[in-house]
Amino acid sequence: MAPGEFLALIGPSGAGKSTLLGVLAGLEPPDEGEVLLDGRPLTRPGLVAYMPQSDLLLPWRSVVANVALGLEAAGTPREAARKRARAALTRFGLEEFADAPPEALSGGMRSRAALLRTALLGRDAMLLDEPFGALDALTRRDLQGWLLGVRDELAATIVLVTHDVDEALLLADRVVALTPRPARVALELEVGLPRPRTMRDETTGEFARLKGRLLEALGVAGG
Repeated sequence: MAPGEFLALIGPSGAGKSTLLGVLAGLEPPDEGEVLLDGRPLTRPGLVAYMPQSDLLLPWRSVVANVALGLEAAGTPREAARKRARAALTRFGLEEFADAPPEALSGGMRSRAALLRTALLGRDAMLLDEPFGALDALTRRDLQGWLLGVRDELAATIVLVTHDVDEALLLADRVVALTPRPARVALELEVGLPRPRTMRDETTGEFARLKGRLLEALGVAGG
């Protein structure tokens, strides 16, 4: 992957997308081959930032303490970590809930807090495993628009796992479509839509053309 690229992985359930992210994160060993980070083998977890499907916010910690958790675990002193977390919450519109418990947040806000916790680590690469998958359709749309708006501020190479064709095309620079298990690459698609993107891009003819190619590669009826 090129530095700063946004790659989406899409495919049917059970294809191994989440397992692949675990391998890329250094949490699982590959059956064969190796994972390289900046040309060197990835030998341990923690070298890339990883957001699993669940937000994993701890109920006994405030929102700001949850966002700071990754930094604290990486060795940043608590006060410094929470100062950085509070600044991030302000920048991304969650400052009102900084000292609240996670239960005070909506589902979309919880996802934003979890994504900020991941981004705050400042790693060159971020792995996102269906970060909006558990949300209702309207909240998911809102979060997709939010991520489009803050994409440049994240300043990382991103790999996103998703089941949503529209989400993949809207967010990514390149989409890899996988076959059912055992996963093989069915299509590698460059998304030539200009940036910055908005939801209005979904109404263009080029978006429809790219979506048709992806649906066909995924074997979806009518694709």
